[in-house]
Amino acid sequence: MTGPPIIVGVDGSAPSLAAVDLALWEGALRDRAVRIVYGDCWADHPAWANNDAAGDLAAGLLSEPQQAIRDATDRANGTQVPVTTEIVAGDPAAVLVRESAHTDLLVLGHRGRGGLPGLLLGSVAIKVAAHATCPVMITRGAAPATGDILVGVDGSAADDAALGFAFHEAALRGADLRTLHAASRRHLGNAELLLRYDTQPEAAAHTQLLTETLSNWSRKYPGVAVHRDLTAGRPADAIVEAGTRAQLVVLGTRGHAHLPGRRLGSVSHAVLHHTACPVAIVR
Repeated sequence: MTGPPIIVGVDGSAPSLAAVDLALWEGALRDRAVRIVYGDCWADHPAWANNDAAGDLAAGLLSEPQQAIRDATDRANGTQVPVTTEIVAGDPAAVLVRESAHTDLLVLGHRGRGGLPGLLLGSVAIKVAAHATCPVMITRGAAPATGDILVGVDGSAADDAALGFAFHEAALRGADLRTLHAASRRHLGNAELLLRYDTQPEAAAHTQLLTETLSNWSRKYPGVAVHRDLTAGRPADAIVEAGTRAQLVVLGTRGHAHLPGRRLGSVSHAVLHHTACPVAIVR
């Protein structure tokens, strides 16, 4: 193993089991172990603390957290990825945010067992993506194995970390990297003309932005093929649409258009709600 274990949060739901599958895949790619964590608000309650957990296991009577851990570890059968597990007392989001200080990748399902039917993104996923100190990968269903790694860039300070993560993922997966810079019409003016004629000052400036931002990472990962897309319109809409052809979307936590004090930018928030493929939020 070449680094800290990848951490995956589980709660027994189908999305959390899909997150386990993705964490195991990332573990194989990165030569990492996987640590499966269940944040349990009731784990330190006296009624549970005095319970004979070993006796329950022997009798085949599993609590909900124990069953969730067992279901998650069953996903590792047949893989070569070492797995450890722990039920940690505390609010699930708070537990995972604390755990994020001990890893460089945390994986979650998009919603958990307690979410409302039809909910696009659960509260735990939102809180962890906003507050974790490491990159957070949130998945919906089975992660696609083909397609580009898509990274949104906007010229903000968040770009560098997001690009570093995206280039590394592309190299690990043998995938192309596609950068997307979506400039709104108020910045581009006549979008059709600007996208048709790159001699226009605004389009040239945005193209130069992409070139400068990418140059250092391209030198570090010369084997990664890079495609650069410039489009007009709302960034979130452009990324969600492009994400239909990607195997992973990578975003920084905050770009230019953010509210003071808000940890998760509006684009990241919208993409997490609506993108079909996994999304990595990189602080």
